[in-house]
Amino acid sequence: MSLRPSQLPRLRRQTLRHLKDEQSNLRSKTGLDNQAGLDALAASLEVGDLFWVQQDMAALAMHAGEQLAAARWATADRPSPCGLLYWQDGIGHLDAQGVQIPVEACAWGPYADGMVLWLLMSRDRLAAEMAHTRPDLRLPADGIPPLLPVYGAILPVTDDPVPMAEIDPNLPQRVVAALASAWLLMQQPLLLDRTRERADKPTGRAYARDGLPVPDVTVVDLRRQYTPQDQDPDGGSGRHYRHRWVVSGHWRNQAHGPGQSLRRQTWVPSHVKGPAGAPLLSTEKVNVWRR
Repeated sequence: MSLRPSQLPRLRRQTLRHLKDEQSNLRSKTGLDNQAGLDALAASLEVGDLFWVQQDMAALAMHAGEQLAAARWATADRPSPCGLLYWQDGIGHLDAQGVQIPVEACAWGPYADGMVLWLLMSRDRLAAEMAHTRPDLRLPADGIPPLLPVYGAILPVTDDPVPMAEIDPNLPQRVVAALASAWLLMQQPLLLDRTRERADKPTGRAYARDGLPVPDVTVVDLRRQYTPQDQDPDGGSGRHYRHRWVVSGHWRNQAHGPGQSLRRQTWVPSHVKGPAGAPLLSTEKVNVWRR
């Protein structure tokens, strides 16, 4: 059975139990060098907001991330200071000495002068992979958290964007670029739909028994209505064209803030450029998102 957004609070809650239990396999079988990182993960999960990225949105984040050369990791650039983001159907793989480990979620939060980023996979995915490759082995589900941290790294918090080529080389660059792109895309409400989904009822009752507010999950997806216009979105440039052509999606360093003094990477979707009614030079397919 596939995971639903309403189940993410339960997975977070159960994962925290493993992180807080010093006798758990996760804690007792992890070296001392990584204990501080697990402490940071627990602190971030405990107070972080929950995000669920639908498949279409994840695909756009991956595509846009391939064109993102650098990113900022400061608090102002994140959708929340601490968070857990689950990618529907995963977001790529981590190469661990030739073994491809699927990445299904990202968690982040403050750490010293930087930001700690954890990549996670689900216990269900691990069980499925083991059943496929080693059917003779049985996964001890009770001893493994439902969200298993597979790699953590510290990313620098700086005023200027950090080139992707300069981040931890052990991090899968495509995954990190997709996360940074997703954060940027979340700041463009014309592209995205945001909805809230409550925790499932058993999880809600468990939170209520502990006197805690019942969490919800922000579900992020592409808007179903986005129709490119047959015109140049940048306005008139004084040039006159006799044809139309397709401009692929790309990042633009958009001015914003007081007096347009700040700059932020903004995704410009694919669109058709040129005068209305003119012949279209390219037969390239243009995707139209409808509500």
